[in-house]
Amino acid sequence: MARKGEEKEFVKELTPKNVDFSQWYVDVIRKTDMADYTTLKGCMVIKPYGYALWENIRDQLDMRIKATGHKNAYFPLFVPESLLTLEAEHVEGFAPEVAWVTHGGNEPLEERLAIRPTSEAIICSIYAKWVQSYRDLPILINQWANVVRWEKVTRLFLRTTEFLWQEGHTCHRTLEEAQAETEKMLGVYKEFAENALAMPVIHGEKTDSEKFAGAQKTYTIEALMADGKALQAGTSHNLGQHFAKVFGIKFLDEDQSEKYVWQTSWGVSTRLVGGVVMTHGDDSGLMLPPVIAPIQAVFVPIYFSSSLEAVNDKIRELGEKLSRFRVELDLRETQTAGWKFNEWEMKGVPLRIEVGPKDIQKKQAVIVRRDTREKIFVPEEQLAEKVELLLKEIQHNLYNRALAFRNEHTTRTDNYEEFKDVLENKKGFIISGWCGSPACEQKVKEETKATIRCIPMEGREPEGAVCVACGKPAPSKVYFARSY
Repeated sequence: MARKGEEKEFVKELTPKNVDFSQWYVDVIRKTDMADYTTLKGCMVIKPYGYALWENIRDQLDMRIKATGHKNAYFPLFVPESLLTLEAEHVEGFAPEVAWVTHGGNEPLEERLAIRPTSEAIICSIYAKWVQSYRDLPILINQWANVVRWEKVTRLFLRTTEFLWQEGHTCHRTLEEAQAETEKMLGVYKEFAENALAMPVIHGEKTDSEKFAGAQKTYTIEALMADGKALQAGTSHNLGQHFAKVFGIKFLDEDQSEKYVWQTSWGVSTRLVGGVVMTHGDDSGLMLPPVIAPIQAVFVPIYFSSSLEAVNDKIRELGEKLSRFRVELDLRETQTAGWKFNEWEMKGVPLRIEVGPKDIQKKQAVIVRRDTREKIFVPEEQLAEKVELLLKEIQHNLYNRALAFRNEHTTRTDNYEEFKDVLENKKGFIISGWCGSPACEQKVKEETKATIRCIPMEGREPEGAVCVACGKPAPSKVYFARSY
């Protein structure tokens, strides 16, 4: 992942977003101490601040997953080659990205082991042992793990050789149950993205050419980043009985007949960290939604040397009153208040709370919002209540900003020339008719580098629409965009 000399070079100033968005993104990640390059190509170090953000994202989603009845487990990192190759379509889809272990110590292995690019093969082989009767169903299991995909082009958080994710793997008695599970978890992802990450998403079905290898149907949530590109933020797959038949996951049903289970899988990854950065950040750095921010409020003292002790004592006292929030007390004497203001703004902390000698006299604190930079004078006794209110307001404001941006950068057209002009100049989502032909889908992809992000779950049947590529009647509308 690192270019020559990059491992020593550190960002001094943030590149403006409108000058070079890609460089701005890398600058923000590194300047805010979220991640760093390593000497191992394609791999990154997630530093404490970035990992704290991931932990909050993880915990918010984990809570929602468990609330739907799923339980966490952990499965092996290694997948025997014989298991992975059982399912030809699946292994073909991942073959270029698979990393192989060929030796144990100095001894060559009798069989190569894949480092999991995804866990269907190893989990299905185990489910085949666990499932005997309809009474064993449903199996509702999720795991938080790392996976390895040997990517050629990498970018911090968005695409790395090794990354962190969760992957749910479930087994059901009927197709209807599996489909309901697939759509339910897509709904969980949508609610989580919008209410925890403040990231509005379009949810819908992938085309056959874009669906997960081996799946019957793939569904997705798609977010629009500030540079007008789409980010696939999570996927949910109805696997049908495909893997069940390959791996022999069968059960004796109530009518005493033997049947194959119906399966689903679904997942999100650390690319959500990158999505949060690109959705909300500005030229001053990060802007983090309070629900997931590692630090929700930071106290910064304003003092002269004679008032140092009194101001710090007051900040400690007020900090105790805000203990239910994630609060930082910046009592460092090595940096000026102005330097601290810039640092915490860059790190995207939603609220900065300033306290100086005059504030102590007036029994107040000064709160500065990261999203609007508004200054608010708050009496001490109302501080906790005001912080709680402002955090909610900021969360909603960030979502509404992102939604407004998406709406402003969503265009409806069935005219191919206009379609190409929008991609080059306006960017964003384009809603167009599609005849359903893979040839038309491929034509658009080759000529414009835009792909069908999804066939929307709601309002997909357009009246009188025609395919943007061929002009024939279109049975559905789809969302096109260039993407990460």
